[in-house]
Amino acid sequence: MRILNIIVFLIVIGLNNFSFAKEINDKGTNMTKPKLLFIAGSIRKDSVNKKLAFNAYQLAVKMGADCTFIDLKDYPLPLYDGDLEAQEGLPANAKKLKSIFIQHDGVFLASPEHNSSITSLLKNTLDWISRSEEKGETPNKAYANKVFALSSASPGYLGGQRALIPLQMMLSNVGVIVLPKKVSIAKAYDKFDEKGNLSSSEHLEDLRLLVKDFIRVTTAIKQCSKHEAVE
Repeated sequence: MRILNIIVFLIVIGLNNFSFAKEINDKGTNMTKPKLLFIAGSIRKDSVNKKLAFNAYQLAVKMGADCTFIDLKDYPLPLYDGDLEAQEGLPANAKKLKSIFIQHDGVFLASPEHNSSITSLLKNTLDWISRSEEKGETPNKAYANKVFALSSASPGYLGGQRALIPLQMMLSNVGVIVLPKKVSIAKAYDKFDEKGNLSSSEHLEDLRLLVKDFIRVTTAIKQCSKHEAVE
């Protein structure tokens, strides 16, 4: 499955002249819409990464994908503690988030950069949902067959790019497909208007292209998984 996913991924990335809507029309009802999840690695009210994730969510909705946007502030978790897990199992919010991940085919992450890495909030969240709930459960069930799109925004000159390196390494190690294209927005406080919309036309186009690839690849992997299940 892993090799097949990579082959599909490489093929689909090259299809830059076709829109998602055209693919749906050409292939009819057999091309199932992907379910996409959009998250920011920050819970701050005016977080530029939360704005970035929501802008990506809006673009994906316009392109016809089935999308969900969540705020991690609604799912508070304790720091990962193996003793707590052994005594009480997964916290309720970890179970909720894990279920949400399982229900979606792809995840779009907008990650702040904290000390050249991802936020403790995001790392803790990803760690909790990687845990098994039942004996014999497939390892990393929440990440199985997932496509991840990565982005970042920062008031600094690098746009949070350094956070995406350890994030991609972590996600690759749990077996997901991480899109090679990423969007990083530097000087981000000046790139969103008062309503939270991305006002930089250059970055908006970059984000549109990332979301477009995200939908294409996730659709292809979903179809691939469906055919494999039938076989």
